Amino acid sequence: MRQYRVKLCCAVAAAALLPGAAMAQAPQASEASGATDIVVTGTRIKRPDLESNSPQTVVSSEEFRYQGATTVEGVLNRLPQFTADANENVSNGSDGTSNINLRNLGSNRVLVLVNGQRMLPQQAIDLNFVPSSLVERVDILSGGASAVYGSDALSGVVNFVLKDNLDGIRIDAQTGFYQHDNNNSAVRSLLDDKGYQKAKGSVLDGGKQDITISAGKNFADGRGNITAYAGYRHYNPVRQSTRDVSSCALQQADDAGTALFCGGSSNTPYGTFVPLEGAFQGQTLTNNKNGTQTFVPYDNSYAYNYAPDNYFQRSEERITAGAFAKFELSKAAEVYGSFMFMRDHTFSQVAPSAIFLGSPFAITCNNPLASASQLNTLCGSKAGTGQTADALVGYRMSIAPRRDDLKHTDYRYTAGVRGDLGSGFSYDVNYLYSLVRFKERYLNNVDAIKAQRALDVVTVNGTPTCRSVVDGTDPNCVPVNVFAAGGVTAEQGAYLFTPSNTSSRNAQQVFSGTLSGDLGQMGITSPWASRGVGIALGAEHRRETLNYFADEIAQQGGATNADGIISVTEGYGEIEIPLISDMPFIRSLTINGGLRYSSYSNEQKSTGFQSKFNVWTYKGELSWQPVDDLRLRASYNHAIRAPNIGELFASQSVGNVAGQDPCSGANPVASRETCALTGVTAAQYGNIIECPADTCSALGGGNRNLRPETADTITAGFVLTPRSLRNFSLSVDYYKIKVKDYIGALDASLIISQCAETGDAYYCGLFNRDPRSGAIFGQNGYIVSTTLNTGYLKTSGIDITADYTFGIGKMGRFNVNMVGTWLDKQVAQPLPGLGSYDCKGLFGYTCGQPSPEWRHVARFTWMAPSDTVLSLSWRHIGGTKLSSLSDNAALSGTPSVINRKIDDYNYFDLSLTQSIGKQLTLRAGMNNMFDKDPPAIAAGILSSFGNGNTYPGVYDSLGRNIFIGATVNF
Repeated sequence: MRQYRVKLCCAVAAAALLPGAAMAQAPQASEASGATDIVVTGTRIKRPDLESNSPQTVVSSEEFRYQGATTVEGVLNRLPQFTADANENVSNGSDGTSNINLRNLGSNRVLVLVNGQRMLPQQAIDLNFVPSSLVERVDILSGGASAVYGSDALSGVVNFVLKDNLDGIRIDAQTGFYQHDNNNSAVRSLLDDKGYQKAKGSVLDGGKQDITISAGKNFADGRGNITAYAGYRHYNPVRQSTRDVSSCALQQADDAGTALFCGGSSNTPYGTFVPLEGAFQGQTLTNNKNGTQTFVPYDNSYAYNYAPDNYFQRSEERITAGAFAKFELSKAAEVYGSFMFMRDHTFSQVAPSAIFLGSPFAITCNNPLASASQLNTLCGSKAGTGQTADALVGYRMSIAPRRDDLKHTDYRYTAGVRGDLGSGFSYDVNYLYSLVRFKERYLNNVDAIKAQRALDVVTVNGTPTCRSVVDGTDPNCVPVNVFAAGGVTAEQGAYLFTPSNTSSRNAQQVFSGTLSGDLGQMGITSPWASRGVGIALGAEHRRETLNYFADEIAQQGGATNADGIISVTEGYGEIEIPLISDMPFIRSLTINGGLRYSSYSNEQKSTGFQSKFNVWTYKGELSWQPVDDLRLRASYNHAIRAPNIGELFASQSVGNVAGQDPCSGANPVASRETCALTGVTAAQYGNIIECPADTCSALGGGNRNLRPETADTITAGFVLTPRSLRNFSLSVDYYKIKVKDYIGALDASLIISQCAETGDAYYCGLFNRDPRSGAIFGQNGYIVSTTLNTGYLKTSGIDITADYTFGIGKMGRFNVNMVGTWLDKQVAQPLPGLGSYDCKGLFGYTCGQPSPEWRHVARFTWMAPSDTVLSLSWRHIGGTKLSSLSDNAALSGTPSVINRKIDDYNYFDLSLTQSIGKQLTLRAGMNNMFDKDPPAIAAGILSSFGNGNTYPGVYDSLGRNIFIGATVNF
């Protein structure tokens, strides 16, 4: 703890002494794009002299240029207030979207706005929708804001302000790629030990191209403007085989985790079998490598390296287009509107499909493709007869990788009228409609029904023939030879593959109106203040719909159709009261309060389900400026987040999760008594197959009985802007957020570890074992991890931001900017009364992605008189320890020596921009200059958003990122 306190103090001191225009705390108001008034994120009151009373960070367009950013989430994830969420470097299980996670409270608890209005339906947020080259700035309010903006603003608000007021033509183009030197000797030696192919010594790949053309025109003497844009983005895929860290599936070499080895999956091209009856029941066997049709006990030498084909960066093509328009009819009425469109097409890719171990198959005991020895092992006394015997079968089809074809088509329309009513009052009435269409087509995947037909083989005139061909149920069936290593041909595999299709339609309609007034113009002013009372009143009606469809093949895999409707009607009010001004030690003293009432109605037409509830949210804020140089601020927010439509009505299905069954293997980790609580029979104990490649299954999905979660947020801090040190600002803010009855799913690894360690009947009762094999993978064996109202989440810490710009004579100006966060607590209580745990400074298993105690990003920028800008960024991610090594019993689990900690990480990024007149700006840069490798972590430790044996959203996983770009203005 002491070392982090030292870091914190040093960071504050350095920030105060050093001179960032790109990222800064926003101590003053900021102008909303396209509006005539100053609008502050955190309040709906419009007045030019208002300042934010909650911690607020502003990211300017310069930061996007310095980073060579083609995604907006990539820029935000570098800030210490954010934890990585869905991103371009996650492939297996990805739905193709990108999201942000503020305060590590989940992406579903941050409200995302575009120009002050909701972006897309909350359950279908995708930041790919935002063209990064059009971002003017990003306002980040990191505190509860439900009273101001409604549900979903529990952890805060992120508002993308776009360039929507152009007068001319602007072309922004950029290209970039990754360069990496594969010299990780530790991982390369592991690859040599297994005889796996190593990545090339030096690679250059992952090309990214992005171009946006925008044009605007002022007319009617500046009373009107129309701005339109169109953009194209393309990403080349990067396979995991191209990087040392991801070339093989890393696993722990022993129970203590003293080392790593290149492991893999027991679903192999050799063929793996687990008899479910007879003398060999429960034993894991494999076809002998030597080509003889005999079984030998399975061991790791047969494991299949599933890593190389997986994408580390997904391929993508994105088209965006849109337009913004406004026209002032009079001071009292300005009409405005916008249209935004995106079509995004991305592929994720993973290892070739298999007949996966999981569901039992009926094996014909006189199958002509099997040897007598194999049939005796599988069938016992039934061998040679026409009877069948059940067995688990795992056989990898080394034909083509699985491909997940993901398409999003998004639309967003807005229209409204706003104006000045006189006497200090203004209004804004608007309508918003957004639609997200999603189509998914999963390719090269084994159809389980076809697999059963292909394994049910008889002899017809001396020729192995599917029984389904004989009886006419499937004339196209092709027998599949799983009884010989490498025995499945391309023709056989092609028969087994059947694409599955799913699609969804998410829509949102919002009607809203706000009336804002400065009552000072009507004489309503405190007798000790120079400014009048400000108010805002408003109402909003929002309706969101979900429709999800799965075809027959997808339903075989566990997907189900789903639908739902959420309607909410809200009314709110806010008041700002300047109490005292221009007195000794009270340059200003202001209080602010807000109140919102929300009435929700939920409906599912397919089942006739309906529910209703009403909630109140409120806030109080205080701002005291004792002297001109210092402002103190504090706030309290009581926020709610109603369950979104996906959490209520989403399809329930079984999917993969990192984990291992404590009751599996010949010598289970868990006791016979504990395993019995999970459903293990006396006969199964010691005979249950392990989850292949440390990947078990979990049942997830919606829950119609969810109730809203509530949160209380407290912030307190100061903003220092000394007149004696021009262009310097320092802000320090404490935050504390507690979410009660939070909506989520119990982490599968937590369920497994708590059952094994404590034998708690609740956790052990969430095991749903396959009745035949006892396994917890496949469609019939899984951990129940559906959505529910759980216990509480609690986080607290301190945000520090400093910014200083100073002259350096004839050499121009220099700017230093730093944003840092010290994490005090990151606590979760999964269930009331069953213990809590603090993930501060931890990673892995239940804690997931690293939660370092200290993170910062600092930027040092030299602005030369020649319009040359040279900027260096320093990103620091504090070290973390493996959560299972914590002394908290709620986090106990599989230990590790080799992955016991992740050291501090420091990244340095350099960029250069050169303006040539007002028409042309050139830029180039290099992120991760020193090509620092990400940490190599055992796959079984990774949980959400882990990929390629690391956390690619947290650490730079692909190496140096080199980019060049240009902006041309006409």
